Amino acid sequence: MKLLLEIFSQGEELVTGQIVDTNAAWLSQQAVALGFRVARHTAVGDNLSELIALLHDIAQRADCCICTGGLGPTTDDLTALAVSEAFNIPLLFDEQAYEQIAQFFANRQREMPASNRKQAMLPKGAERLDNHWGTAPGFSIKLGRCWFVFLPGVPMEMKQMFQGQILPSFPQRFFLKPSLLITFKTFGAGESALQEFINTIEISPLVELGFRAGTDDVHIKLLFPADYPKQDMQSLIAEFSQRLGDFVFAIDGLGEETGDLVYEIDKLMKARNVTLGVIETLSHGLLAAKCMGCDWLLSSSYQHYDMGSEAIIDVMAVAETMAYEYKKNSVTDYVLLQFYTGDKDSLHSKEKSIEMYVVLLTDTGLHKTRHLIAGPIQRKQNQAALLSLDLLRRYLSAK
Repeated sequence: MKLLLEIFSQGEELVTGQIVDTNAAWLSQQAVALGFRVARHTAVGDNLSELIALLHDIAQRADCCICTGGLGPTTDDLTALAVSEAFNIPLLFDEQAYEQIAQFFANRQREMPASNRKQAMLPKGAERLDNHWGTAPGFSIKLGRCWFVFLPGVPMEMKQMFQGQILPSFPQRFFLKPSLLITFKTFGAGESALQEFINTIEISPLVELGFRAGTDDVHIKLLFPADYPKQDMQSLIAEFSQRLGDFVFAIDGLGEETGDLVYEIDKLMKARNVTLGVIETLSHGLLAAKCMGCDWLLSSSYQHYDMGSEAIIDVMAVAETMAYEYKKNSVTDYVLLQFYTGDKDSLHSKEKSIEMYVVLLTDTGLHKTRHLIAGPIQRKQNQAALLSLDLLRRYLSAK
């Protein structure tokens, strides 16, 4: 039975939707990798009675809870007070915490407001967690069944403190069996199509299957328990890879660092020591923006081509001619060109599709794809950039 971990975020800005709780997502990833079962994410506004009630509940049902936010100097920062009142623990002044806060202001040649003294008031029996990146010290304390960890809500401060002070302490506090998360990163097929590819694969009930659809890719996740037979795991991964085919551009969790589509293309281009020139139409410069910092992208330009509703063979003929002409007058190894057909109404309509053609000229000849892209103009632009890059990725992967 896995130990239960909860994540609790405090702040009115979270429950009112003014900001997205990225802390909870990041902490969940860390907790799952450690071997916890993340049972709940809870966000509470700046309400003392609700904070007290939640702390009482978590103390009875979770083995560990990581809390973020509510450690600032203002009146709406209620975390330490809520712990004090929920468990009848006095708040005590921590001289060392106060000195660290004062030093933070001194280093910036600023006078420390009196309100910052509040941040040095910690529950009796709590272990202080030093914050070298901001003014809010954190603290940890065992309350009921649960070991609570309270960290600042500022993501950079939270991550630094978690990795430096909390992560090393888990092996001493808990007996954890880390799970193994394998993630197939795919592009070019939607969730439903991907589900069809793997529908007939037999998956042990011990293995958790999940999907995550993003703007730029779809992830298929397999979470294996720590003691899952290695050979069975390898067989299942291999079967997933075979069924999903070249929609998979990376597999995370096998030891090698992976990234997004551009990250993987960057590795392939560098390994082959080749360069690229691009002419964009439908993506309007977004392809080049996605490749910012990639030295192999030697030239990129946006050009407007109104192909109207010409037949596909005419469009491809124009594209092929331009690709060879571009290559003749450039020093790049590969040339990638986009074209699309359709009137301005189709381009801006959410309901109408645009027909896009991509031509990649390499040392082995021409490689071509055709796509129908629908949705708002921003989606059409993004898909055009990604589909063009994916043609390059597929060619490099197959080479």
